[in-house]
Amino acid sequence: MQSIPNLDLSLGWIAILGAILLLILADFDELESVISRVEWSTLIFFAALFVVMEALAELKFLWWIGKLTQDLINSVHEDNRLIVAILVFLWVSALASSFIDNIPFTTVMVKIIEDLADNNEFHVPLTPLIYALAFGACLGGNGTLIGASANVVCAGVAEQHGYRFTFMDFFKYVSKYHLFIRS
Repeated sequence: MQSIPNLDLSLGWIAILGAILLLILADFDELESVISRVEWSTLIFFAALFVVMEALAELKFLWWIGKLTQDLINSVHEDNRLIVAILVFLWVSALASSFIDNIPFTTVMVKIIEDLADNNEFHVPLTPLIYALAFGACLGGNGTLIGASANVVCAGVAEQHGYRFTFMDFFKYVSKYHLFIRS
């Protein structure tokens, strides 16, 4: 619908119009059963998460984390800068994406990494830093229940089937599992 000339609709409006059309065409007996199977708590959680992430973006909190990371890397001697940059981006992205949504965080950090790699004064290649960011963000998503969307959806589905676990239950299990792997 966005490709139709003179129809200036955003994706959000297209989705809402599609939902209204489906509601009009739907059988109301089936509609009630479909709505009862929707995981409303998960949808509300994601809506609230996106509001919080937008607030963090407006407050420039993610940029602040990125700039602190960049300043730390810049403070290291040039011979050791690449290995320090890889380790810092790996661990900062892992820790941050355990508690905040990793998609906006990664978007901001990619810009920080590009700035660092484009600066001829620092001589840091882009590719290993991108891999460190990607690996760290994925690793961090497994750290807490809210670290990855899949974790939240899994908790919602498990609760629908009678298996409830809390944030701390998930965190204890993940911590115990990681300690088991290391030994």
